[in-house]
Amino acid sequence: MKNFWIVPIKGYQYLSKMLPANCRYYPTCSEYAKWQFEFNVPHKALWESSLRILRCNQLFDGGIDYPVVNYTPPKVSALRISNANYGKIEILYWLVPKNETQFYVLKDFDGTHTPSTT
Repeated sequence: MKNFWIVPIKGYQYLSKMLPANCRYYPTCSEYAKWQFEFNVPHKALWESSLRILRCNQLFDGGIDYPVVNYTPPKVSALRISNANYGKIEILYWLVPKNETQFYVLKDFDGTHTPSTT
């Protein structure tokens, strides 16, 4: 179901690369919307993305505005799985705590998330 919302956003991102950049925020509004749809239920992601697009104008300063998602981390006892049997972990996003249940979503851009070929 996520792809129903994410595919049009990726299409827009492909086409918008041909135009000059004009988003006032980082991450861009389309990237923000894509992250929202990856981490939230569709109605909440649509709401948050719409609010962000409405803020993307000359009346607002812009700047850094990472998506905030609700997430309940697993209990420590549930994390007893050894990574030795699974190889490298693919990290696409980092969740940085805002408070106990809300986290900022940051994308891992340094390229360490690509699996090794050896």
